[in-house]
Amino acid sequence: MKKRDARAFWLFVGPFLLGLAVFAYLPIGWSAYLSFFDARNTVTPTEFVGLDNYGHMLTDEPFLSSLGTFSVFAVFIVPLTFVLSLALALGVNRLRFAQAFFRSVFFLPFACSYVVASLIWKTSLFSGVRYGLANTVLGWFGADPVAWTGTVDPPLYWIVLVTARLWLQLGFYMILFIAALQRIPAQLYEAASLDGAKPGWQLFRYITLPQLRATAVAVLLLNLINAYQAFDEFYNIMGDARGYPPFARPPLVYLYYTSLGSGGQDLGRGSAGAVILALIIALVTVLQGRVLRFGRAS
Repeated sequence: MKKRDARAFWLFVGPFLLGLAVFAYLPIGWSAYLSFFDARNTVTPTEFVGLDNYGHMLTDEPFLSSLGTFSVFAVFIVPLTFVLSLALALGVNRLRFAQAFFRSVFFLPFACSYVVASLIWKTSLFSGVRYGLANTVLGWFGADPVAWTGTVDPPLYWIVLVTARLWLQLGFYMILFIAALQRIPAQLYEAASLDGAKPGWQLFRYITLPQLRATAVAVLLLNLINAYQAFDEFYNIMGDARGYPPFARPPLVYLYYTSLGSGGQDLGRGSAGAVILALIIALVTVLQGRVLRFGRAS
């Protein structure tokens, strides 16, 4: 029986583990290996340079600026996603009819391709010409068309980037919050009401929010990691035939141009930057988990 169970286990899990090793762990390991070599236009370098690539990236002004761009993006996207997804979850969870319909409606954008959504945002909603939806609405009030993705002062391109990401990911985090809300025992609300807690803010503050702590921390961690990994919407919304503007370049876009840009492939420095970014993500995740006491009992 144990041998049969073991064979069944490897039959189902084996292909997944093989794909994970070939398409995830092997590239990660090879990227870390390349970061110690002068790998220009080759993935099989021979000139060992030690930590030179890391030193270059840590003193590279465009790379450090791209980390600053991430910080701005995270400041906008993390709290907005958290608050709006929680509000959606609370609203949908209170519905007495068509709850499954509204869950599906809000979740569907998550299944949409980031590239497709970015192109819709860029060409249909915030195209920067008079026929874009945003400029059409402004025209109703007599305002001139706005070049949304090209206006730096004020930085209106953040509206395009943040709204695209919000539309794509709110439904996923809403589902996480709904699942957590449905696990809260109804007896807690009944006991709180008997103790004099008023419906609304008091029940939410003293019952609902503490019970959502584990899910809330997980949502914050996932949000932060996804913000560091932002690429598709930045690249497809901000880039054009002239290239990519440096003022809104997040780390992954900068590493893409470093490793595969028109100036030649510098896979060594690009890999070093990727390792630095991965370490920053890991460090921030661990620190945030410790501060928010993720995984500990309530």
